[in-house]
Amino acid sequence: MTAKVLWITGGGSGMGAASAVAAGRDGWTVVLSGRRRDRLDQVADEVRAAGGTVDVLPLDVTDAGAVSVARDAVLERHGRIDGLVLAAGLNTPARRWADQSLADVRAVLDTNTTAVVTVVDAVLPALRQSGGAVVVVSSYAGWSFQPGAGVAYSASKTALGSIVRTLNQQEAEHGVRATHLCPGDVATDFLDQRPEVPDAAARARMLQPEDVGRTVVFVLGQPAHVRIDELVLSPVAQR
Repeated sequence: MTAKVLWITGGGSGMGAASAVAAGRDGWTVVLSGRRRDRLDQVADEVRAAGGTVDVLPLDVTDAGAVSVARDAVLERHGRIDGLVLAAGLNTPARRWADQSLADVRAVLDTNTTAVVTVVDAVLPALRQSGGAVVVVSSYAGWSFQPGAGVAYSASKTALGSIVRTLNQQEAEHGVRATHLCPGDVATDFLDQRPEVPDAAARARMLQPEDVGRTVVFVLGQPAHVRIDELVLSPVAQR
C-alpha cells in the first residue's frame, strides 16, 4: 500500500516540526515546507531518525505563484496529497493600536490568513481526489479573545475559524475534512515575538510542541466518516 502523503507548511520549527516527526513516525510520507532550508533539513533528519520518510520543499507561503509551483512538485514527486497541515505563523512585538505598523499588520494577515487560503485553494483538487484532511494550526486566540495577542494576530486567527467552517460546509461532498486546531500557550521560539518574553519556568508549564504534534496525528488518523471541526488544546495553567 502506498503511504499517504502529508504536506506541512511552517515545518521548519515549532508545532509544524513536531507534527512532521509525529506523522513520520505514524507512517505518513511527509513533505516539509518553510522558508529556511537549513531548518527544514534539520527537521527532516529528525523525521528520518524516528523512522519516517520525508521530502524537503522550501517555500514562502505568502507567494501565491510559488505555492502553485510547490503543489505541482509535490504531486510530481509523490502522486497524491492526502493531508495538509498549515502551521506557518507570524506575530510582532509591536501589536497594539498604539505601536503597531501597518506593514507588520499586513505581514501578519498575509502569513496567518491569506496564505492559508492560498495553499488550501491550490491543494483542494488533490484533496478532493483523496478525500483528504486539513489541519489549520490556529491559536487559543482564534477561539477565545486574548487581549495580549494583538490586533492583527487576533484578527488573523479568528478568521481561520470561518475559513475552516466554509471548507467543511462546501467540500464535505468530496470527503474533504478540516479542523480548526486552537492550541493555548506552546513553548516554542514563537514566544520570542511577545513584548514580554516568558522565562524558562513559564515555558515549562506550557504545552510542548510534541503535545501538538500528537494531536495533529490524532486528527489526521480519524476514519474518513469522522470530522473534528474544532479542537482546543491548552495547558492546565492556561487562563
